[in-house]
Amino acid sequence: MATQGRTAETAVPERGALVYDPVTCQVGEYQDKAGPYAMLRPVGGGREWEADPEQIRPATPAERLSAGVKAANLRAEQGL
Repeated sequence: MATQGRTAETAVPERGALVYDPVTCQVGEYQDKAGPYAMLRPVGGGREWEADPEQIRPATPAERLSAGVKAANLRAEQGL
């Protein structure tokens, strides 16, 4: 869904939306924008990282599934 003045490709994701960062090759939860950066958090929690908002895109179903499995495996390894 596009917002006023933006195309679908450049629309700001909603907080919590899963997006893919091609620079780090990671799926992250969109948190917010800080200055010129999009702030992303790993699926399942962890330290946020800065991403170029022009580079990120919505994660595909396969990328979302893979990120969820990775987070579940990390929780299992940590005994949570």
